[in-house]
Amino acid sequence: MPELPEVETVVRDLRPRIVGAEISAARSSWSRTLRTHDPEAFDAAVRGRRIEAVSRRAKLLVIELSGNVALTIHLKMTGQLFVVPAGVPVDPHVRLVLAFVDGRELRFRDIRKFGRVGFYERHPGTGELVHEPGGSAVFAGHGPEPLDPAFSVAVFRRHLRSRKGRLKPLLLDQAFIAGIGNIYADEALWAARLHPLRSAASLRPADERRLYLAIRSILAEAIERRGSSIDDYTAPDGDGEMQERLQVYQRTGEPCPRCGRPLRRIVIGARATHFCSWCQRLPAEDRRALERSGGIRILRAMTGGRAIVADPGVAATTLRTKAAAASRRAAARAYAAAGAG
Repeated sequence: MPELPEVETVVRDLRPRIVGAEISAARSSWSRTLRTHDPEAFDAAVRGRRIEAVSRRAKLLVIELSGNVALTIHLKMTGQLFVVPAGVPVDPHVRLVLAFVDGRELRFRDIRKFGRVGFYERHPGTGELVHEPGGSAVFAGHGPEPLDPAFSVAVFRRHLRSRKGRLKPLLLDQAFIAGIGNIYADEALWAARLHPLRSAASLRPADERRLYLAIRSILAEAIERRGSSIDDYTAPDGDGEMQERLQVYQRTGEPCPRCGRPLRRIVIGARATHFCSWCQRLPAEDRRALERSGGIRILRAMTGGRAIVADPGVAATTLRTKAAAASRRAAARAYAAAGAG
């Protein structure tokens, strides 16, 4: 699923293309793409409105419309956004189209159909997007933005010290910090030399600071490199290149860039987790706690004890998976090529 850097890249690519455009109509071929309205009501709600801004909150795009309302777009696993001339044939995977008065269209393409688009009003007093007049805020359950200037190491420490969970699930919790997903959680923990199953309560001030700095630096670099095009993620201006700079994510069995030992893989909460068991040691107390709770089975199921070059079958499968994803992204870009610029 696209994370903060990928969504931010899409926002920056879309902003110069669609800000100022007036919506003439909306068409949906998959009604469940619309989170808040049926297709007819959605069309009526957006028709005639002008796009005033494009931004991001957590892993969602926010498209501000005239009239103090906004759209939210959650790309989920395979969502892609392209701006094309209205005459370009509609791809069968396009689930939603916003037609513009100037003859262009913003098309939401989503192979797996998991993406969601919502329409919300802003509260006249607070300015927050709300589910309905007088309802709860759309982003009430989201934590702070990790790249916000106000998100200092002191703020991070306060959030961290109020939690008792283990680091990997905690970083994935959008109520803790907004925007971090599987890729950058693994990368930040490796950079900070912290085991993904280490408890937040066990961190010392120096550990907290390293993790804070790792999160911010990795997310900032990923934005600069347009995100990680690993699966279906691509942006209006093309793929990202951060996947070439990842140190541990999806590199099971490869040498750790720091110590040279094979990288390991475990599954935490149904999420594949990649780390170096040498550089990212699990403290003895955390290991004992896992044994007492029965969670030690996670470590016993660990894979990646030998170099990946020693298992050509694994290497070949990995290459085929990456090639298939690259092919899907190329097909999506080819479809949108007529709308470039």
